[in-house]
Amino acid sequence: MAAVGRGRNRASESGQAILELAFTLPLLLVVVMGIFDFGLMFQRFEVVTNAAREGARVGVLPNYTTDDAIARAQQYLTSGGLTGGATIDANVVPVNFGSPLKTVYSVTVTVQYVHNYAFIGPILNLFGGSLGSVTLQAVSTMRLEGN
Repeated sequence: MAAVGRGRNRASESGQAILELAFTLPLLLVVVMGIFDFGLMFQRFEVVTNAAREGARVGVLPNYTTDDAIARAQQYLTSGGLTGGATIDANVVPVNFGSPLKTVYSVTVTVQYVHNYAFIGPILNLFGGSLGSVTLQAVSTMRLEGN
């Protein structure tokens, strides 16, 4: 029986591992950085969603105004580490329903935040891509409580 691998010329395979690493490492790094960027974006989206919910929750309480709702949403964004690039809007909206017609008022808080990709955006821009930023938006509506 002949031993496996005997008689092969190993000198021709001496740089194979280095070449495979050189070809696959950049792709692997892009995938890992993409996962990191997506995780960061998802965390920021959760902060934006919760800020809209907190703003609406404060806005529907008795003796609070839409300005208080905006201030609470901004406070939540700041505590979540999102200091710039946010737009917050709060409105009192009448909702008509039923027969006979009834009107209930609700507070709607909209929070928008511009998320800039930290790693993938600049890398794709080098190759002509356009993945620089995305606007994260959350809307929360709650029924207005009576005074």
